[in-house]
Amino acid sequence: MPTPLDDYLFDLNGYLVLRQAVSADLVRRLNASIDALLPLGPNQWRGRIYNESNTSGHNYMNVIEAGAPFEELIDHPAWLSHVNRYVGGDDGLFIDECFANVRGPGQATHLHSGGDTRRIRTQFRFHNNAFRCGQVNVLLYLTDVGPGDGATMVIPASHKSNLRHPQFQTPSEGGAKGLENIAAAIEVHVKAGDALLFVDCLAHGSAERIAPGQRRMTVYRYGPHWSNTRNGYSPSPDLLSRLTPARKQIIQPIPPLTPPAQPNPS
Repeated sequence: MPTPLDDYLFDLNGYLVLRQAVSADLVRRLNASIDALLPLGPNQWRGRIYNESNTSGHNYMNVIEAGAPFEELIDHPAWLSHVNRYVGGDDGLFIDECFANVRGPGQATHLHSGGDTRRIRTQFRFHNNAFRCGQVNVLLYLTDVGPGDGATMVIPASHKSNLRHPQFQTPSEGGAKGLENIAAAIEVHVKAGDALLFVDCLAHGSAERIAPGQRRMTVYRYGPHWSNTRNGYSPSPDLLSRLTPARKQIIQPIPPLTPPAQPNPS
């Protein structure tokens, strides 16, 4: 369960770092499952997994279909209680997007979001001792990430900002480069197995990776049970059939409602 200090820091900063959130064995199995997807080129499908590549690297979308290790992350105890607390998930949760990101040298993500937009989907609210966040992200790191490795960057407390950051740029303006010069932005350095949990209206992005090799992580975005998928991906019947009831409730909290089968006319 989140502690009172967790609640305070999440309310204050908009994010928490959960150290050693998952075991080294699970990190190994997740990396092996990603290796099994390769090579999967940009804009290619493998089953229900799609490689949506951009300046941030290779994003293997709908990665929950890639095997048991990714299914374990749906309701992982390292963060499930935190997500329930901050989404306000008394009525249930929903994962509206999940993917694995693999990044090489020269790739980055521009800083974006912030409390000034006041979007319903990504909102941060607190009322009557209850959080009501429209989207809480859990980034699980599968490699160590330090200086030069393309670290996630955040602007602490920006989830409550009223003004747009005057240095923000769009990707087409080169906003993915030079993030170290964005005022108040900090890098989050982690070890493999650590997780970063944050409300999506926190300003976030990542520095350019300049080190050789790869940075790997998974991204699971949680919201209230009535949310809808961001990109139109839907769980396969095979996935739903093998999920535990608790995991299925998060992946498909509201099953499709269809009329009963009608007898064939004689």
